[in-house]
This record gives sequence, C-alpha cells and structure tokens, in this order.
Amino acid sequence: MICTFFQLRRIMDPEDSLQDVKRCDACKTAIVQSYCDICHVSLCKLCIGEHISDDYDNHKVVSFRHRKSTLIYPKCEKHLHKICELQCKDCKQFVCSSCMTSKQHKGHDFEEVLVIFKIKKEMVKNNLEELEKSISPSYEESALDLENQLANLSREYEKLTSEISKIGEQWHKEIDIVINKMKTHIIEIKLKHNDILQKYLDEIKKTQPLIKQTLLALKAIEKSTEVSTVIEYSSEIGEFNKLPPSINVCLPELIQKPIDREKFYNFFREITPLSTDTKWDVLSQNNFVRKLLDEPELVATIQTGYANIRNVTCLNEHEIITSGLANDIKCFNVKISLLETMKPKSDKIPNDIAVDRNAYLLYCDGSSGTVYRVNNGQTEEMVILQGWTPSKLCVTSTGDLLVTMFSIDRSKVVRYSGSTEKQTIQFDDEGNPLYSGNSQIKYITENRNHDICVADKAAGAVVVVNQDGKFKWRYIGHPFTTTDEPFKPCGITSDSQSHILTADSDNHCIHILDQNGQFLRYIDNSYCDLKNPYGLCVDNSDMLFVCELYKGTVKKINYLK
Repeated sequence: MICTFFQLRRIMDPEDSLQDVKRCDACKTAIVQSYCDICHVSLCKLCIGEHISDDYDNHKVVSFRHRKSTLIYPKCEKHLHKICELQCKDCKQFVCSSCMTSKQHKGHDFEEVLVIFKIKKEMVKNNLEELEKSISPSYEESALDLENQLANLSREYEKLTSEISKIGEQWHKEIDIVINKMKTHIIEIKLKHNDILQKYLDEIKKTQPLIKQTLLALKAIEKSTEVSTVIEYSSEIGEFNKLPPSINVCLPELIQKPIDREKFYNFFREITPLSTDTKWDVLSQNNFVRKLLDEPELVATIQTGYANIRNVTCLNEHEIITSGLANDIKCFNVKISLLETMKPKSDKIPNDIAVDRNAYLLYCDGSSGTVYRVNNGQTEEMVILQGWTPSKLCVTSTGDLLVTMFSIDRSKVVRYSGSTEKQTIQFDDEGNPLYSGNSQIKYITENRNHDICVADKAAGAVVVVNQDGKFKWRYIGHPFTTTDEPFKPCGITSDSQSHILTADSDNHCIHILDQNGQFLRYIDNSYCDLKNPYGLCVDNSDMLFVCELYKGTVKKINYLK
C-alpha cells in the first residue's frame, strides 16, 4: 500500500490518528472525548467535571474534534475578571469595556480585537503561502545554483590556468623566434667582420713577396763589388713606405634592456578583476517604492574652494569627489571636510570624473584625448582616442564605461569594457545624428533599466536610447514651464526609482522625470536656494549632490520619502 505524505502524517500524529487512540491527560487511561480550549488539556467525559470545578468561567470545554477553535482573549490587567475585546487605536493597548470609560482613554478610538485578529490571521495565511510557494523555493533554487557554481569553480579556473599556459607556450615560441633571429643576425655580422679582416690580410700577403724579392736584390747589391751595378742602383722601397693600416673592427655588443615586468605583463591578455553582479529579486516591489517629498530638504552644503565647479561623483556613502575649472581633483567626506587633493597626470583641467566598481578614480583629459584610471595612487592610461575628444564619463551597472565625445561637427557615445571598445551610439534607425555635433558638454548617465541618458545642452534636450543604442524618447523641457530661459540641460543622474534628474542651470532648477520621460516636478531655489545647478550625482541612499556652478559649493539634498 502506498501512502501520501499527508496520510503518513495522520498515521503518525496521535491527535489525528484513528489507529493510535488519544488518552485523557487527567486520568491517563480513558479515551479522549473533549478538550479545554483555555488550558489546552485533553479530557475524557468523567474528568470534565473535576477539571472545571475550580472556576467554570476560566474554562472552555469543546468536543475533541473542535479543539483549538475558541479565541483566547487577553485578560485586562486593571479589571482582572474581564477580557479585552477591544484595542485602543491611540495607545495600541488591549482594553475591556470598563477601560473604555476611563480617563486614560477618554476621547480615544477603539477597534474590535476580533476584527484585528481576522486581518492578522489572513496576513499570516498569506505570508505562510508566500513562504511555502515563493520564498522558500527561491532560496532552495539560489542555494542549488550556488552549490553548482562552487562545484564547477575548480574546473572553470583550471580552464583559465590552461589558457594562461597556452599563452605562455605561444610567448616561448615567439621568444625562441626572436632569439634565433638575433643569432642569425650575429652570424651575418660575423661574416662581414671576417670579410673586412680577410680583405686587408689578402692585400698584405700580396705585398709581402715583393718585399722579400726586393730584400734579396738589395742584399746582393750590398755584397757586390761591381762599380756599375752599385752606381746604377735606384731605391725602390718608396712604394713600401706606406705601411699597412692597423685594422681593429669592434665586436658588436649585446645591450640588454631592463625588463619592465609591468609593461611585459600588459602585453598578455588582461585578467579582468573579480566582479560580483548581485541581482536582488524582490517579491513585492510596493514595499520599496519611494515617493517624492512634497518639499525637498537641504541636508548639507559643502564649500569646495572652486571658483567654478562642474563635476561631482560619489566614491561611497561617506565621500564625494569633485572637479572644476582647475587642474586638481578634490575628495570630501559628507561631514564637509576636505580629505585629499590630487593633480591630474597631464596637469590639465579634467573634463569629467567618475568612479568604477573597484572604487578607482577615472578622469578624462580633453587636451590629450585620454581617459585615465588612478589605481592605488598610480595613474595609468585606460583609453586613448585618436581624432576625438572625451567629454563626459559614466560607469554602468555592469562595470562598462560610457564616454561622450566629439570631433569637429560630430558627437557620439562609446561603450568600453576595460580599454576595449564594445559599442558606438551615434545615429538613429533612419541615419540621423542622435546628438548635436559640437563641443558643448553632454553629460551622461545610465538608468536602472539600463537606458542610456544624455543631456545634450546645445540641442536643449535629454536624449534617451536603450542599452542596444535604439532611440526611445527625447525630453525638451516641461511644456507648461514658467521659466525665463530656454531649457539647456547640464548634469544628469538617476536614482533607485528609475527617476532621471537633470540640471537646468540657467533657470536655477532640477527637472525630475520618470523612466518614460514624463515630467514629475522641479527642485528649485524656492526649496534649497539653488543657484546655477550643474553637475549631479545620487548616492546609494538616493541622496542628491548638486554642484552650484559659480558658488563653488556642493549641496546635499533629500528629495524622496
């Protein structure tokens, strides 16, 4: 016979089983017939009277089948013989009928405990169902996924190690080729060296027999007594007075260059840093929706010392990084203290600043067309542009880098993974330019839905494309605005609610849009005394940081409930 889980449970549970009879808790022998819902005691028919004899009102005996069906109300602490069937809405206390008329609860509102009980019971039922059907299976699925990842971890890393070994073999082959090429070159030099020496040796050996011949003739004349022979002698050694040259051909030297391990390491494939893409699946998003405050609140004002401040980005929840029209970059904590000042490598004014997922500072230099990364105090070139000037930076949720750039009458957005170009965004589906073709600033941000948002100041528009670069919408200002100057957006950022915030510097306000480009509200000088807002950023707590262009200040603003 095959039993289901629930049938098996009934057999094993003495309270539900018909095969294992429940006995009376009082006498321990008779079969149970009743149950005291107040004391939670099982009783036989004979033991009921004795059980309720002490105080009938404090017991509630029901049939065993209907056990645990009686609601047990809390007893009143002030009126000991009464139960609390109400709850005070103002004090959140359980009260009896006598408490309702007391001075303590005069003018208060009350609610029936039974109504609250039913609501909470329904909540418990829903929570139980959610735990059993959604949450618990999700945890089990996540645990299984992590276990599989751990099980495959060694194999995946062995693949990486094997790939590195293959690269090593390739490099050994290349090094062998270089060494053999150098050896061949040395043999060629040796042959040339040999030819030079042999040439001069041949010339000397050619002359030596003539010298010997002349020596013999001179010795014969020296010994001769014939007058005519000696008198007729004419000196012939003049042609030998030009002595052979002293030949010294220098051997080639092997000049060994110092091995730059860091540069040598960079010749290999780059090993990307360990990154964790944590996606939190929330079952009920309503619990995390944050609405806009009726009146935004100014939390703090940071004096940066810049006469003209352009850019701000969050290093973490406690520190921000700023730059302006000066050749330095400053780091402040949120307690308004300057922590550090650094000079860009080129000693030029940085066009923009950003922070990557490893908390490394990025900045771009328009004069050299370079994006730099500061890693543990060392500045390294990350991206070098040819014919284009980098303008503004944005690090995406996946760790990619988005760069707005311009070249004479063209503008575009380029996505980089490390130093590798992955994507170019420049035209719509009809081949029309998405952005104005000029050198005016184009701040950029990525929304939570991965849309790419560019504040095109010259075009007077916020231009939004999806992560594939397909045009979605364009915002050109609120149609019913009462502002004095044309809409020319500067800084742009987004928050956890997928709101898009853009600075309207000339009108001293910030526009807040939803992810579809619908205007929601302004943050203007009537709330936070904003003057020429420019660069923007939002931290992980949705606190807004705003650069005030000509005041040199950064304002921290709370705008969400």
